[in-house]
Amino acid sequence: PDGNGTAAPLDTEPQLGTPPCSPPSHSPAEEDDFQFIRCEGCRKESPNLKLLTCLHTLCLSCLSENKPVGQCPICRTAIPQASGIPDMDNLLFTNLQARLNIYKKISDSGGLSCSRCQRETAAVWCSECEELLCTKCFDDHQWFFKKRSHEAKRVEELRADSAHRFLEDTRKTSSLFCSSPGHANQSHNSSIYCKTCKRALCCSCALLDSHHAPFCDIPSETQRRQEELGTLCQQLQQKRRGLEATYVGLQAEAARLERDQREMRELIRQRVEQLVGLVRREEEELLGLVEAGQEQGRQELAKELEQVERVLQRMEAGKRLVEKMKLYATEQEVMDMQPFIKDSLEELQQLQPPVVGDRTQPGDLAECQARLQAL
Repeated sequence: PDGNGTAAPLDTEPQLGTPPCSPPSHSPAEEDDFQFIRCEGCRKESPNLKLLTCLHTLCLSCLSENKPVGQCPICRTAIPQASGIPDMDNLLFTNLQARLNIYKKISDSGGLSCSRCQRETAAVWCSECEELLCTKCFDDHQWFFKKRSHEAKRVEELRADSAHRFLEDTRKTSSLFCSSPGHANQSHNSSIYCKTCKRALCCSCALLDSHHAPFCDIPSETQRRQEELGTLCQQLQQKRRGLEATYVGLQAEAARLERDQREMRELIRQRVEQLVGLVRREEEELLGLVEAGQEQGRQELAKELEQVERVLQRMEAGKRLVEKMKLYATEQEVMDMQPFIKDSLEELQQLQPPVVGDRTQPGDLAECQARLQAL
């Protein structure tokens, strides 16, 4: 609209001498940039993505077929729900899939029809209404919404832009609705956040209800939550370096135990071969003792290695999710998902790595040494 509130005509005619804009081809690198929005199990897009407490994202199909039930199939972290289906939806990834599909539809099609009249070729995309409009329908649209600011862009401009730019622009136009029960029809946009009840409110609810205080604006609260997640991620990165060092130490210890086992087996064989005819039965008994002692050590190390690996996987999933939220999350998504993600990150922060150190030599190996000495 112009300054008087009347709809200004949109110039959609191409300039003379300007070649028609052809739809851009999506490079494999650009497609790979958005692989993170797929299910981490089947690697497919799904409208039913669930966010686990370990911060991995899986679709309902993978969770329904998951065995054993109640564990993340990627890192084996326990799923609190008895059904094995988490309550938290990954709103960020689901909404990104929908917005990315809109961009692909716009950029891959040469002559899209107007969403309103279904007859004329679409010339404009209104990100607020999420509709493609021809020139005439856009003029009507501008007149109807003359008192509100709806951001619209030409279809040709959207085709020229990247998918990243499209997702960033659609994020900025997202609206957050009042959380009061009386406004469940989402007709009241919210711009205020109550720190007492931790909810988004419209101006009317904030003014009429004296229980809501203190207040801040929604952008400030979403920024604070993003910064809080970023701080947690930075702290976890420091802890992750310690866990990675622990993991390397455990691997080295496992290799040392394996090497010790090989050396002991070789020593046993050399000693027994000197008295093959006399101590064949003794050889088998000594090998059995070695195997029994080392099996216990291997099992303990395997459990610790697996535990540390799962924690590292969870930290990587958390870091990736926070990065993507910072780039693409709407205010609604931040408000809905941040407390859940924060709890998971804080839980990771409380975990203590196992202590790396020499394992005490099993009693079976000590007995083996004594019997060898006797021989």
